[in-house]
Amino acid sequence: MITTTQQLPSYLQAFEHSQRQAAAHNQEAWLRGVREDAFARFCQLGFPTVHEEDWRFTNVAPIAQSTFQIPERGFNGVTDHDVAPYRLAGLASQLVFVNGRYAPGLSRLPLGHNGLKVASLAEAILKEREKVEPHFARYADYRQEAFTALNTAFFEDGAFVFIPRGMVLQEPIYLLYLNVSSETPLMAHPRNLIVAEEDSQATVLEDYVSLRPGVSFSSVVTEMVAGEHTVLHHYRIEREDTQVFHVSTLRTQQGRSASVNSHSVLLGGALVRNNVHPVLAGEGGECLINGLFIGNGRQHMDNYMKVEHASARCDSRQFYNGILDGKSRGVFHGRIIVRKDAQKTDAKQTNRNLLLSDEAQMDTKPQLEIHADDVKCTHGATIGQIDEEAFFYLRSRGLNEASARGLLLFAFASECLERMKPGSIRSYLERIITQALPQAMHPEAVR
Repeated sequence: MITTTQQLPSYLQAFEHSQRQAAAHNQEAWLRGVREDAFARFCQLGFPTVHEEDWRFTNVAPIAQSTFQIPERGFNGVTDHDVAPYRLAGLASQLVFVNGRYAPGLSRLPLGHNGLKVASLAEAILKEREKVEPHFARYADYRQEAFTALNTAFFEDGAFVFIPRGMVLQEPIYLLYLNVSSETPLMAHPRNLIVAEEDSQATVLEDYVSLRPGVSFSSVVTEMVAGEHTVLHHYRIEREDTQVFHVSTLRTQQGRSASVNSHSVLLGGALVRNNVHPVLAGEGGECLINGLFIGNGRQHMDNYMKVEHASARCDSRQFYNGILDGKSRGVFHGRIIVRKDAQKTDAKQTNRNLLLSDEAQMDTKPQLEIHADDVKCTHGATIGQIDEEAFFYLRSRGLNEASARGLLLFAFASECLERMKPGSIRSYLERIITQALPQAMHPEAVR
């Protein structure tokens, strides 16, 4: 059994150091208590093992047995030139973080939006306590989830987004997390809190990028609160270096008639675990969980979905597509939980996967847990290879072998894109996905 015992002294030393830093920066007493409780719980839980059902396909020993250091303060020489490739036109704001810490000189804050707050979470804890404290660590369960406990204990910063009641924000908010490695393996624990009050609408993009290769560990938690009649579109891109360990949790709390769309695109990382856990807590809510993961080499990509129907007349849809090449391995574990009072639930779950090599591997486990009697729930999963008939047809139309395969892969990946709201973020993701496909299809290749 892998526990924190092997590396506990290093984590304890790092935690004591972070608490001293927090005290020096006048951290709120209530938050220090939360941190201490989370660290104690992390020590009790230990890292998960393959003997636990939710982790049976993913061995986190490379994380548990390694020593990671908290980065030194500063931004490692990152300049606006480094950020330039990730600038998008038409944004409400862009916050930039380097190794989990807010970089104000590289960020673009919102202008002209009355009541909108987009800021460093560390700053918001000090200046916007009345907005932060009612929600922080109230939804992501650090009592039961080891990586959430680790993040809660060690986070230094992240993003705080507050959408006031009735605001319809047309422009996206972009949260850019830059991973800058060093000779010593580093760890960062970004924490995001997104609160959208009733009758509001907004789009938020989280993007995790490596500026240079190297071993590091990212543990991310995002708590997202959608008030009554709110519409939220959330996007996550993970495209870090293939030596990075990345574990993320998106925990969503939805009010009455709220609509939340979550889109994940996973491209990088050595070992990636993507947890998505929406709770439809108000009647009439809707939830879409949409994702694409592309693995190559020896990458391991684990997607754990837990959709919790806690109120009546809610709809949820899960669609995840995987493309695996080389010796990569993918996991999809999707749970739909329907509570006793969640009558008239309508839930659907679909996982489709393409294996491009004989050594790629996919484990898929759809799961239903139903405690109500008036529901409609379905699930399905497929694992296969490129359709040879479609491939033959494209070859017969004059496409070369690489272009034909690339076109079919892009069509498969586009199923994910088509579920996204048209606009700048979708176009941005289309370019990123096209470049990431194992046999990228470029327009000039089909001539």
